[in-house]
Amino acid sequence: MTSNTESQVPASRDEYVFTRDFLDNNRINLMHHLWTKMFGYLLHPKIPTDKADLRVADVGTGTGIWLFDVGEMVSKSARLEGFDVSFDATPPPETLPSNVSFRHWNVKEDVPEDLIGVFDVVHVRFFSFVLLVDDVPRVVERLFKMLKPGGYLQWADPDYKSLRIDTAKPETKTPNLSELFKLMAVQDQRLNPTWLTDLPEIFASTGFTDIEADKKDGPPHLAFIFHEAGLMIHELIYRKTKNAKMQEELKRLLPKAVEETREGAYATAVRWTVVGRKPEV
Repeated sequence: MTSNTESQVPASRDEYVFTRDFLDNNRINLMHHLWTKMFGYLLHPKIPTDKADLRVADVGTGTGIWLFDVGEMVSKSARLEGFDVSFDATPPPETLPSNVSFRHWNVKEDVPEDLIGVFDVVHVRFFSFVLLVDDVPRVVERLFKMLKPGGYLQWADPDYKSLRIDTAKPETKTPNLSELFKLMAVQDQRLNPTWLTDLPEIFASTGFTDIEADKKDGPPHLAFIFHEAGLMIHELIYRKTKNAKMQEELKRLLPKAVEETREGAYATAVRWTVVGRKPEV
């Protein structure tokens, strides 16, 4: 590899529900920091990070922000590799730390031979709006293949089945926020993920051991900030969707949902970090 970013033809932009522009990139970075603040760690405490020559993969790396932060807590000899179908969100290759590299790979495709059994840690986050329920077991199998014996998979996502709307004041009404989230669920299957709570079982059936699910229902002030960051999702889908009906409804509902947010309403959900270990040979 001659560059920190391997040059290959990226996947079609239409496969991704968001815009991959500077607004979307800032959303990703903000939600990364909020997620880290809520959980209190980048890597689960049971995952060892002091190994020399640690090799870490971030699948669906987005802006690379998780890798950059992990790079500050591991040995300088660690190799940090981000995988995605597009590098529209990442900084220019010339700006990257020397031990960070990016490579095109679609997690819905077979694992390249040179990536089988080579990573100490594989990290996945915010795949809720990327995968359909039937995709998940096959994706977990591919990530399992990437790990060395004894390596760890960490997967973090919100449980949208637990989605609810809370209010700071009992009298606050939320019909538009409620309608907005119902709209998203109906219009696109990817926007109504139901598989997150099955992840521990999927990990187990794939062969992982020492499985742990860390669940956080954030405090109200942090949940509210998360909600405001999440409102950008609806704006970005409005810009990207080719579904005229959905675009029309988002244009109608989003300003009203924002007004309800100003009155103290916010959507929140239980967030999960699931960790599993590949058995030693």
